[in-house]
Amino acid sequence: MTEVDVFISNYPLVDPEIFQLWVEGHTASEAVAVLNDKGLGIETGATLELIASDVLDHYRTYSLLEKLLSNPNKLQEQLAFQIDPQTRLWLIEKYYEFDDEVIRELLGKKLSSKNRKDLDEVAEKTGKSLKSCRRQFDNVKRVFKTVEEMPGSIIENIKSLFYLPDELAKKYACIVFLACIRFETSKKKLQYLSFNSWKKCCEAIMEQWTYKITGPEYYDTEMDKEFLLELRELKILLDREKDHKHLVCLYLKPKLLQKNFIDLDCNFRLYTRAILTLATALHRSRDMKNLFIDLAQILDYFKQNNWSIHDFELFLQAYNQCAVEIDVIRTDATLKSSWEKFMRVLSRCLLVMY
Repeated sequence: MTEVDVFISNYPLVDPEIFQLWVEGHTASEAVAVLNDKGLGIETGATLELIASDVLDHYRTYSLLEKLLSNPNKLQEQLAFQIDPQTRLWLIEKYYEFDDEVIRELLGKKLSSKNRKDLDEVAEKTGKSLKSCRRQFDNVKRVFKTVEEMPGSIIENIKSLFYLPDELAKKYACIVFLACIRFETSKKKLQYLSFNSWKKCCEAIMEQWTYKITGPEYYDTEMDKEFLLELRELKILLDREKDHKHLVCLYLKPKLLQKNFIDLDCNFRLYTRAILTLATALHRSRDMKNLFIDLAQILDYFKQNNWSIHDFELFLQAYNQCAVEIDVIRTDATLKSSWEKFMRVLSRCLLVMY
């Protein structure tokens, strides 16, 4: 009788390339074809059948791991798979990574079962597999449902509960924030904005306009209501429009292209009223929800008059600085602080969106 030595181990082998193909939603046969096209058989001397057998073995392991990856705490605590800490974190990170173009399509949509069934359109539009789109949808929904009502920092909550690295946690935090405030993101005039643009705008708002106090009642997804109410007082700048215009024009005359300076002189009232109307209405939930639509409208005024982004940035700087020089703003510390916080976000968002 032939003796056979058998060794059984519960230390799973993780092949980064095969795992990435699995995460991207490729079938086992597709993964075999990709690896073969890359020359794996020539490089290793393995037959196509051996490569297929290896891929299937990996895919079976990853399918078993998926239940744990959907709950990273369980993956950290379980004993069925002996995986070193560094590999565990790598698996979680790769499983929760997403394609910006897929998430852009999901922004503004309810994370419902109906929308999950309709991901075929997202897959077709983005060129990503349906399986990958569903994984990304489920991950976003899972993170959102877990942290939406938790007090404290969204980013820190995501990092501690899902073991995600800082940059990925920040991206998920922006998705959660957009959903909690219910910003309008799907209107036609906003379709050109990439996910990265939304992320930059959200980070500015979260940094400047949300509560920055600590304690059990602190929610990172809540706007600073006192700050938003204070913005109503900025209507006083409408009464000082002539002074404001004079200072801005004086500051910009030597810096702007002549055609832009002439436009500013003619249309300053239109521009300043659009900005101040936005500021004084943000305390209302409806107006906050439509923030980016209003920002797009402000941009349209300047784009229609062919302002370059350079001159537009100069205008925003001058508009901000000159308002602070007007006595009604300069002598009121609270109003000055609110104005500067408002303008930091306004300028950031408008320049990102330009």
